[in-house]
Amino acid sequence: MFVPIFTLNLNQKLLPGRISIGEFDGEHPCLVAATTGERVLIHSPHQKQKGPTAPAGRMESVHANQDVTILNIHQRITALTVGRLDPKSNRDTLLIGTPTNLLAYDVERNADVFHKDVPDGVNALVVGQLGIGEEENLPLAIVGGNCSIQGFDYEGNDPFWTVTGDNVSSLDLIDYHNNGNKRLVVGSEDFEIRIFAEDEILAEITETEAVTAITSVEEGRYGYALANGTVGVYEKTTRWWRIKSKNNATSIFGYDLDGDGVKELITGWSNGKLDARNDRSGEVVFKDNFNHPIAGLAQGDYRMDGRLELVVAATEGEIRGFMPSNPEARSKVFDLTAEQEAIRELTQKKQNLLLELKNYEENARLAPAGPGVLLAASKANATGTKSDDLNGVIPAQTQLSTSLSLNLGTDSKSPHVEVTLSTSNDTLIRCVLIFAEGIFEGECHVVHPKEPYQSIVVPIYPPRDIPVDLHIKAFVGYRNSKNYHVYEYTRQLPRFSMYCRTNGGGLIPNEGDTSSPSPPPISEPSPKAPPVGHVILKVNERPARVAMWLNQNFLLNDDEVTPDENGNLPDLVFMCLRTKPKELHFKMEVDGKIRISTDDMDLCGDIVQALAEYLGVDDLASSCDFPPEIGKIEQLLVKADELQSVRQRLSSEMADQSGLIRTLIVRTEDSRIMMDMKSMKKWYSQLYDINQDLVSGYKIRVNNHTELMETLKEVNQIIQKAGRLRAGKSKSKVITECRNAIKTNNVNLLLKIIKTGDVS
Repeated sequence: MFVPIFTLNLNQKLLPGRISIGEFDGEHPCLVAATTGERVLIHSPHQKQKGPTAPAGRMESVHANQDVTILNIHQRITALTVGRLDPKSNRDTLLIGTPTNLLAYDVERNADVFHKDVPDGVNALVVGQLGIGEEENLPLAIVGGNCSIQGFDYEGNDPFWTVTGDNVSSLDLIDYHNNGNKRLVVGSEDFEIRIFAEDEILAEITETEAVTAITSVEEGRYGYALANGTVGVYEKTTRWWRIKSKNNATSIFGYDLDGDGVKELITGWSNGKLDARNDRSGEVVFKDNFNHPIAGLAQGDYRMDGRLELVVAATEGEIRGFMPSNPEARSKVFDLTAEQEAIRELTQKKQNLLLELKNYEENARLAPAGPGVLLAASKANATGTKSDDLNGVIPAQTQLSTSLSLNLGTDSKSPHVEVTLSTSNDTLIRCVLIFAEGIFEGECHVVHPKEPYQSIVVPIYPPRDIPVDLHIKAFVGYRNSKNYHVYEYTRQLPRFSMYCRTNGGGLIPNEGDTSSPSPPPISEPSPKAPPVGHVILKVNERPARVAMWLNQNFLLNDDEVTPDENGNLPDLVFMCLRTKPKELHFKMEVDGKIRISTDDMDLCGDIVQALAEYLGVDDLASSCDFPPEIGKIEQLLVKADELQSVRQRLSSEMADQSGLIRTLIVRTEDSRIMMDMKSMKKWYSQLYDINQDLVSGYKIRVNNHTELMETLKEVNQIIQKAGRLRAGKSKSKVITECRNAIKTNNVNLLLKIIKTGDVS
């Protein structure tokens, strides 16, 4: 059904994730790919090669293949894309990202459009319209870097800048609301997918691993890939499906391969497998195999026949092109596939029914015969008669209860959350399975005790403050049962479940947990001094609604928060039960003023964002003071200035040495021609020394750049934390004004913005 319509081999080693197709003359499609050796390959099968048209051009022809030209970058290529950056032209611009620079290149003219220093690095690239500035349709080259996102126009100006929580690993422009307006979807190394409307975050989704790829699929849906081999599809914040493989997804792309008018999610894998999945169900509709890992996926009219092909490139240079199936073939295949699918479903249903019938027959053979089996089980349970011989038949009214509680830990166990499962009669729990994302290794935890019990306690150690759905399956029966009844429940683990309410001096054990004796307090004592960091905000909401949020987001059990007769909430103090205990104070007054005190700026931001989302607040301003973070950002900015100065000095020295090398090479060549071996050895000796100095200087420059990147990352993260203490327009304003203060090197203004959220 899907046979490649063309194949070719470029005989070049291609880098994964850096493949694209563009029309650099506005007419003929060309494949571009990053290769080893810090070069970009340009394959132009329909355009006669003209050779370099400018003396200073970067391109050079490849004699072995007249359709291929090479663009020398002389830096490690970290990202590559193609797009129409010039709004007045129909020609595509080639965008190339390196650890320190962004190059916009005009392939047709063999000349740079602009070459910009990007201190935060270029990890991901996309070209499109964000609708910002005076001209709403102005295309931008959007760069994802070291905790930052930056947009450059055709002239190299950067009208767009914002920060995100960690290094950006992927981004794309998605029709998020399915209304024709593009939104920026960003994947980062902190396991987050963030959707931006200009510089405002519309939504955040927490995944289980670093997000390595994002791509638009259909009608507001978008595909994603994770570093652990997971691939799936979201529609807004609702996940339609996901699959997990032992291999890594090197590239994903949305393309209508079966010709039904709806795009599938095409995935290229590290083992050379290529598959296409239905965007709603995740069912595989096509698969193929390459001999080498897939390097990238793109689409273009590569045969110049008016149709867009799916072009797949492997890491060793093999290229295959695929076309959607035609309506006639698809109709025949669809009828055959529908019939096969119906047979498969009916066969599976038959097997399930036969297995169920076999279980009933086995129970009927071992248990008392007749229709009164369940009644007998009920009577046996009511009278206390031993019911082991009922072999899998349990009383009809059997119930399984679940509860969540905090365990403050013992000498052998650290504090954790406990899931307690108990039956309502003498039936026993044989096995418990809990499925949860981001908590267990492999996302599943199985408890299979040697002896079944009426009550089982499962410890859970949430690594982060995120709400998690616990999908619980429990096998219930009697001690000698061969078949068990499966009970299924779903419980949500509160976002801040690892915070125990205290009375201001010690931890309050949960009174609702009666399944086990109360554990002793945690060994590490509560801090005596109150937190010095705090944020103050004001919400126009009743205290009762804020109390509902507290009860839903903290594991309080029977100690629920309720307003008093005057409408005031009690002053709440929580203690974090993770490795480093920290206090959290929450106070709300009748007029809506809320004060949150903690030394952890990240925790404060999580609470503000969760509260704003629950209350549906569009704009939330606040003032804050976190002395450790404020003092740290001053030190970081001073350090960044020093590192920038060292970097400029090293660059100047390397330029001088490069000029000296050129002079020495000329002298060496002259001495060789004149057969002056003594002078030639002298010049070669000097060349060797200068080369050693250059290598040493380069190593120093690399270390300097690494340290500078880490410093800028910490600065951007503090700005991100300051933004998360606000919501809506106030959040965007703080981030924008912080960036302006850094550009003008106004440290005092930067600190004022972080504290007050205002420049006035």
